[in-house]
Amino acid sequence: MTATSSIAQRYTLLGIETSCDETAASVVRGHPDGTREILSNVVLSQLDAHRPYGGVVPEIAARAHVEQLDGIIAAAMAEAALDWSALDAVAATAGPGLIAGVMVGLVTGKAIAAARNLPLLAINHLEGHALSPRLSAEVAFPYLLLLVSGGHCQLLIVRGVGAYERLGTTLDDAIGEAFDKTAKMLDLPYPGGPSVEAAARTGNAGRFDLPRPMVGRDNCDFSFSGLKTAVLHTLGRLETVTDQDAADIAAAFQAAVCDVLADRTAKAIALFRAAHEDISPQLVIAGGVAANRAIARALSELCAETGVALTVPPLKLCTDNGAMIAWAGIERFALGLTDPLDVAPRARWPLAQSPN
Repeated sequence: MTATSSIAQRYTLLGIETSCDETAASVVRGHPDGTREILSNVVLSQLDAHRPYGGVVPEIAARAHVEQLDGIIAAAMAEAALDWSALDAVAATAGPGLIAGVMVGLVTGKAIAAARNLPLLAINHLEGHALSPRLSAEVAFPYLLLLVSGGHCQLLIVRGVGAYERLGTTLDDAIGEAFDKTAKMLDLPYPGGPSVEAAARTGNAGRFDLPRPMVGRDNCDFSFSGLKTAVLHTLGRLETVTDQDAADIAAAFQAAVCDVLADRTAKAIALFRAAHEDISPQLVIAGGVAANRAIARALSELCAETGVALTVPPLKLCTDNGAMIAWAGIERFALGLTDPLDVAPRARWPLAQSPN
């Protein structure tokens, strides 16, 4: 089965993503022969606007979406060198995410669909991540997905479009959030993921003994709250915190996260194999945290040890972007799935539920 075997004809979609702090739009085209094209993929990051606050401020994010989205969409259409008549449908994130931001993108998508008489696809942001590897590589259903980002940490079996089985999720913080909070405790710059990774490169991961929450458990769930608390207590035992102290704690934290992810993913691989004895497992990693090289290395080693194929989409498709929303729209549109213009935005939206 090829990545696009369900597509009976050529489809070209505009995708809009505004669920958090990236304002994004993309035009993607899928062909029945299995080829797919990202004709444009425009992303405006809001990092500079949120950096003084050490995290995403929902009001600032929503205002930026309002101010920038029209221009981002125009840029995406211009980069694709298409006019509106070339589009078959419009896909927009309908949740989950910061509700004010989600509303901006979804309302804009509805307006374009209504004005141009185009079908609308209200996309679950998580489904965008879940299907994104099929945009960049030949990934057949079913496959195992590790979704690791600022707001999500889940292990899922992706059985098909709209068919997802969640094996495990975080019981408290998402992994990206844990990195951000750890960086803040270490007085490292926002965003925390790249800062902690950079500091860890010069650190001694063995100097401080940090816990590995949930390791060895029978389920596939995650927990990072206790690990963050351990970082806080470790800092409290130091009279002063030098740059080397911070680097050593960052390295210890990152090593603990790698061990947790490898352990939880190994459990998910075993469950996948038990359910699909005749299928060779394939692990896909998606979400912004997939950019962390130590995590990628740990999971690559796990896959080599367990005989599992590993796919990591390009970084531009791991972080929030409009291309993954457009592609999820194409996959759904090819199956005859569309949404009414009165579809509601959702702050929370488990992947297994429909938007209606």
